[in-house]
Amino acid sequence: MKKDDYPIKRTNPRYTFSAEAEAILRDGTSVDAQVFELSARGCYIDTVKPISMGTELTLRISNGMSMCELQGKVIYTHPGGGMGVFGMGVLFEDMAPDQRSALESWLRDLASGQAQPSTAQATQ
Repeated sequence: MKKDDYPIKRTNPRYTFSAEAEAILRDGTSVDAQVFELSARGCYIDTVKPISMGTELTLRISNGMSMCELQGKVIYTHPGGGMGVFGMGVLFEDMAPDQRSALESWLRDLASGQAQPSTAQATQ
């Protein structure tokens, strides 16, 4: 079957998004990360240290002059494949109004033509 026979159906559009981030685990451990995709429900990050599936964390995302801290949970992982980089899907959890506002602002900018929705598989 062709790849197009099973289109990816998502509730929330996902956009290519490049930003520095810091994943802060519940025990206080900090892990540097890079965000590559962003949606209203989650994001896809890469780190040099694996974070286990199910881990709850605070993700501090810095995009230029703006920053947003979001609570999330790792819902899937991709092994580093020998390259020393681990990919993870993070599902955002409850957000305060200011956090939601910052995220929606980034998504509006992305949707306004600065980026195209991503077709890669990541969190919703």
